[in-house]
Amino acid sequence: MNDRTPPLPDIPLEVFRQAVEQAALAISITDADARILYCNPAFQQVTGYAPAEVAGRNESVLSYKVTPGLVYETMWARLLRQRPWNGMLVNRRRDGSRYLADLTITPVLDAGGRTSHYLGMHRDVTEVHRLERQVQNQKQLIESVIEAAPVAIAVLDEAERVTLDNQEYRRLAAGSGLAATLLAALRADAGLDGRGFAGREVQQELEDGRTRWLACSGAWIEEQDGSADAFYVPLRRRYLLLAIQDITALKAQQEAIRVNALRAVLAEQARIQDLREALSGAVYRLQTPFHMLAAALRMLERQAGSAADPLAASLAEALAQGSAALEALRASVPSQSEEGVGPVDLNGLLKDLLRLLTPRLLAGGITVDWRPGALPPVSGRPTRLATLFKALLENAIEAVHDGRDERREIRLATAADPDWVEVVIQDSGPGIPPEWRYKVFEPFFTSKGARSQHIGMGLSVAQDVVTGHGGLLELGEAAGGGCRARVQLPVD
Repeated sequence: MNDRTPPLPDIPLEVFRQAVEQAALAISITDADARILYCNPAFQQVTGYAPAEVAGRNESVLSYKVTPGLVYETMWARLLRQRPWNGMLVNRRRDGSRYLADLTITPVLDAGGRTSHYLGMHRDVTEVHRLERQVQNQKQLIESVIEAAPVAIAVLDEAERVTLDNQEYRRLAAGSGLAATLLAALRADAGLDGRGFAGREVQQELEDGRTRWLACSGAWIEEQDGSADAFYVPLRRRYLLLAIQDITALKAQQEAIRVNALRAVLAEQARIQDLREALSGAVYRLQTPFHMLAAALRMLERQAGSAADPLAASLAEALAQGSAALEALRASVPSQSEEGVGPVDLNGLLKDLLRLLTPRLLAGGITVDWRPGALPPVSGRPTRLATLFKALLENAIEAVHDGRDERREIRLATAADPDWVEVVIQDSGPGIPPEWRYKVFEPFFTSKGARSQHIGMGLSVAQDVVTGHGGLLELGEAAGGGCRARVQLPVD
């Protein structure tokens, strides 16, 4: 059985001639000295030269001076070794216009192994070259813009690997997997979908103890696969364009503005509250002698019977004028301004209050153990709640100053369950006597000078704030000594 491949059938020479004539590729045949002997119609279409115009002329009629001489030297060195050559030449058409030719020249050997002819085939690739350069220029321009951008930029593939980044990103990342860390934080915070995101803020705790805030924006982009397999069936790859901006300084500025605004609001509230307490205290203390005068007047009236008593009349006149003055004083007490109810972030509010009280804490050498839990927003009046917790924190600071314990510490923690949000403030002060745990909530109660008490006069107001929010306020003994104030506010 013959396993050899059967020989190809002979093809008439006319078929070869017609194939060359009808080929879309510019074909020319020269002698060993590169004089043109034949060119096909496609050659005329590319060069503008008719066969009769180039017959017998050297192929160099197409050459143009911008092609380096080294290219021609390399070409002839290879052809003289009877090896095919392929390369790019800048050629000139008959009308003088230039084009870029992708040229292949093959030596044709005779029976004796000598080069008798050269077969040249070339095509005009000027437009292809222009498009390639345009793409390269655009790529370089985009990369230059990205590299010089003041915002950190990274492009991530579907496996979240960084495939392109810029100088600012490398500075922020400092060799760490910054992009993966940010995506994990964004995914844990509010999730990620295929629609992109903008202005999402991420807080980072750095190794040196500093806190950094980054604003992240992302957009999904698609790239079509350039492989042969994807020519008819497009294959697409998705990339995430991630833009990152360090907003730590901006956050610090915003926080300072917010704390200063809170300081001003609380100072105004404290001024009004002090005035309310002073005037209310005066009214409270003046009521007692007026009650005594009214009792004395009733006694005189009973003793005098129906007879007119000048002393009783004078006393009645004095009591009437005093009562009018007392009512005028009562009317001058500033009313409590009504504040709108809205969602309040208690952790953020407490953080601002700690920043507000930082100078006092540092001056007293007091450390704060701050343990915020995950809290839902609480429906309430922000300024009233700030007044409440400021009073409790200031009482804790005063208690630490009054204490003899070597520990100078305030512990602040928040927690939540389905129905309540809880804030617990504990200090290392001397604590509060059990018999005073309810008395301190009475209006005008003060313990100034009592070394075993540190609550102060603000607790009646604090109790009013908690009650107005439907919550609970209780005082007790902290673990390890000191006072513990627990505030519970309902969750809507």
